[in-house]
Amino acid sequence: MLDDMQCTRWSIVVPVKTLIRAKTRLAAAAGPYRADLAVAVACDTVSAALRCPPVARVVVVTADPVPARRLAEVGAHVVADPDRGLNTALRFGAAEAVRLAPADAIGALQADLPALRPAELEHVLAAAAEFEQSFVPDAADVGTTFYGVRPGVPFLPGFGGESRARHLSGGAKELTLDGVSSVRRDVDTVEDLREALALGVGPATAAVAALLSSV
Repeated sequence: MLDDMQCTRWSIVVPVKTLIRAKTRLAAAAGPYRADLAVAVACDTVSAALRCPPVARVVVVTADPVPARRLAEVGAHVVADPDRGLNTALRFGAAEAVRLAPADAIGALQADLPALRPAELEHVLAAAAEFEQSFVPDAADVGTTFYGVRPGVPFLPGFGGESRARHLSGGAKELTLDGVSSVRRDVDTVEDLREALALGVGPATAAVAALLSSV
């Protein structure tokens, strides 16, 4: 069983908002660079996930052609967002992942993890492979940054708001792991961005952050 878990391949689904909706809480700090920052953060998240050995592919779900193009360039498989909410987008991406590789496990990953380290994500995926469904809470222990299911298990994400409680009530195993701070550090506010920068963000985010005077 252990060997099977170590060999589990994953399809990771990443939802990316349209730029007009992205990172609105960073608008005051990012100014004219808000859209650039949102794209850069998503690119660094997807690039890091693709460098994680168990990850076979990243399926990005977006309705915006700008991030769609940029994320395809970094290696994502991009599909159109049906625009019926976050969890519908994730389920749509998961269905595409099953079509591409029905034997792979499926994980949902937030698009705003610019400090994501492949080794830390690999640690999360190894732990997730032990449970039918599992999740990683965000740094505030309120939301969720990762939700995953083993092959053949119904994919039932409950992202948005107090999603930690929602995933717990849905029977998902909470993964409380040491050394995965980059997987938990999503970025919604200026303080979040500062904490991500302290962890060490990817090159695209670093380049845009260097233009922001208030960070």
